[in-house]
Amino acid sequence: MIPPRGFLVAAPRSSGGKTTVTLGLQRALRRRGLAVRGVKNGPDYIDPAFHEAATGAPSVNLDTFAMSDATMTAIAARALAGAEIVVAEGSMGLFDGVRGETGRTGASADLAALFGWPVLLVLDVSGHAQSAGAVALGCARFDPRIALAGVVLNKVASPRHRRLVEDGLARVGIPVLGALPRDSELALPERHLGLVQAQETAELEARLERLADAIEAAVDLDALMAAAAPTRGLADAPDAAAIPPPGQRIALAKDTAFSFVYPHHLAAWRDAGAEIVPFSPLADEAPCADCDVCWLPGGYPELHAARLAAAERFRAGVRAFAETKPVHGECGGYMTLGRTLTDAEGATHPMLDLLPVETSFAKRKFNLGYRIATLIQDGPLGPAGARLVGHEFHYASVTARDEARETAFADLVDAEGASLGAAGHRVGRVSGAFFHAISRR
Repeated sequence: MIPPRGFLVAAPRSSGGKTTVTLGLQRALRRRGLAVRGVKNGPDYIDPAFHEAATGAPSVNLDTFAMSDATMTAIAARALAGAEIVVAEGSMGLFDGVRGETGRTGASADLAALFGWPVLLVLDVSGHAQSAGAVALGCARFDPRIALAGVVLNKVASPRHRRLVEDGLARVGIPVLGALPRDSELALPERHLGLVQAQETAELEARLERLADAIEAAVDLDALMAAAAPTRGLADAPDAAAIPPPGQRIALAKDTAFSFVYPHHLAAWRDAGAEIVPFSPLADEAPCADCDVCWLPGGYPELHAARLAAAERFRAGVRAFAETKPVHGECGGYMTLGRTLTDAEGATHPMLDLLPVETSFAKRKFNLGYRIATLIQDGPLGPAGARLVGHEFHYASVTARDEARETAFADLVDAEGASLGAAGHRVGRVSGAFFHAISRR
């Protein structure tokens, strides 16, 4: 394949405007008739769905901590086939990741270096002027593996403010490719795990069009396209670290309560010949009885706990399925497989009662980070002893659980190898944990 050109949108910190600029650029370049593809650095379920809405093509996650180079280049080769331009989106700050070997930290800079993408730096200049040049210079020099294509200024207060910021950047020789004014109308709605999901965002198409209008008015797209570099290292080979399909026919819960599934999993399962059979718990649908396995992914069950508790056909269907076939839940799916779920208002709702755990969103506890899991028992994710790398990202807390090791799902360590103990549960054919699997290790 002819490698597409690309660049990575990043910022010095979180909440600097990366997603706004990324989506606006993706839609603006699509308007030009280009085949645009999105890529998201690191573990994130929400942004890739927005990328797909903006570009009209599926996006993909790539992660230098959780995936090997061979895995990333194989996933990218499949996802970027036919693309003309790649607009990748970073995560957190440009260099933010775990402590570890250079190139394996999960930082956005690692991804840019691996694929040879120059960085478009988004600078929120709402709190400074010429000093923005020092910030950009630090980003340009901190890691010699990457190059800056230039910067886009965000939240510019006035023409005078822009001139002052550009003065600082001119001193250090970093080009300004665009400047966006302060405009609250450009922001997308958020909730506790990030943006409100794409399928829930009101008037999404109109919002994307407004973002593209703003980008076309503010950014030198010709200069940006000229700065984009060919994507390097793409390898059209199987992903050897892919998690095998848990069954030939997979009943997959899919709606606004259960939507957190990585695209590379679904692609790998389909490539292996598996069939994905979606069903909606919120529509009170049961998993198809002739499927081999039922998968309840993460999402927002805490926002829909009352509806799930009242979904009798769904509840009875999963329980009947679990009598003879495997059922697995990740994060929100795990909470739903438990005994009860307490919502933000403190109301406790009965869940499926298939795993010995009770969770609460009223008692919030922030959990975030990479996890390496060693499976304790055989299950849909692999045999006992198999090692998986993934992450946790949730605010729910566990208020009661069975602590017996014979019912535990996996032993966890964090990114630095510190033990986090046993996690999740496995009872009969039902398993689950807050752990989201990314790849095998």
